[in-house]
Amino acid sequence: MTRIDWLVLKRVMSRIAVTLIVFYGIIALVESLDTWRFNFIAQNSGVGMAILSVVASGMRWTIKTLPVTVLMGAILGLIDLKAKHELTIIKASGISIWRVVRAPTVALLIASFGIALGVETASTLVVRELVPTPPGEAALLTPPGEIWLEQRSGDQHYVMMATGMQTGGAVLGGVTVFQIGGTTGRRIEAEQAILKPGHWVLPVAIFRSPDAPARMVENYELSTSSTAAELDLRLSSTEDMTFFELAALLKAGVSDNAIKSAATMRLIKLLAMPLVLTGSLFIAFAFTAGYRRSDKYGRAVLYGIVLGFVVFVITEMADRAGSAGVLDPTFAAIGPAFVAIVIGVTVLLYKEDGRT
Repeated sequence: MTRIDWLVLKRVMSRIAVTLIVFYGIIALVESLDTWRFNFIAQNSGVGMAILSVVASGMRWTIKTLPVTVLMGAILGLIDLKAKHELTIIKASGISIWRVVRAPTVALLIASFGIALGVETASTLVVRELVPTPPGEAALLTPPGEIWLEQRSGDQHYVMMATGMQTGGAVLGGVTVFQIGGTTGRRIEAEQAILKPGHWVLPVAIFRSPDAPARMVENYELSTSSTAAELDLRLSSTEDMTFFELAALLKAGVSDNAIKSAATMRLIKLLAMPLVLTGSLFIAFAFTAGYRRSDKYGRAVLYGIVLGFVVFVITEMADRAGSAGVLDPTFAAIGPAFVAIVIGVTVLLYKEDGRT
């Protein structure tokens, strides 16, 4: 790297770091306003762990805002370079904008991989440990303390309701099974249901029907296509799972398409983070680094920030669509990043061609 590379890298990355710290401080302040959660964790785990939960939660939200943060920080860094005429001298010496953007791009790619695989993993583990989501409350459609699972296997179609579970969901407690189909009104009750490959085992099952007395059956089996990996995903949120856990669970196999889409979307979104941030950096260069006769950058900065927010909104919309299975997860995760990069490169080419 040359001295020019170091100058641009230091100026741009330092402004991005300052912007990131400011955003993180605001987000952490908002997280600390949840006094009920802070006091609950402080009473159970100590004040230090309560503070740690605020720090980790702030990290997770800051990572979500990285596209906008990187864009604003890069714009500030480039404006600083232009205000001191350093960028003008660099370009007047014959160095192309592609050479200028090279060092920040490489540094951002390396940093984003570290954030996606390291910082995100650490913050997720801390938040999941200190602020766990009780069973049944991952979605607000079920009453607190209840777990509802719709199960299918061949001709069998039934719904299981449980009031407790062990880690991973392979063992459920307080189970009630509601048959769907030709046995209307029939239900099965059991103290425990254990997941085995291809079926649930109810050690002691009690059959209840409105037109017959209750009867007990030992070691009753119910066919299912669910796997332990699928239940682990179903009974938690993909947002509470690390990159490595998602990769391991998807490798183990998930039969439910909705769960598979949500897990795949989050996994690929983490991998696509370097592309998204690179797109934000290119947009910042495209709308700020061009030649100007005046020192007024208000319109260019406004255009860049608005476009950055548009990319952020599109990214979040694609995330929702990919998680729901409406769009292919790979396309939903990489598409917005590709669009951002194309926009940035196109505007840079247009301006560097001398037509503006």
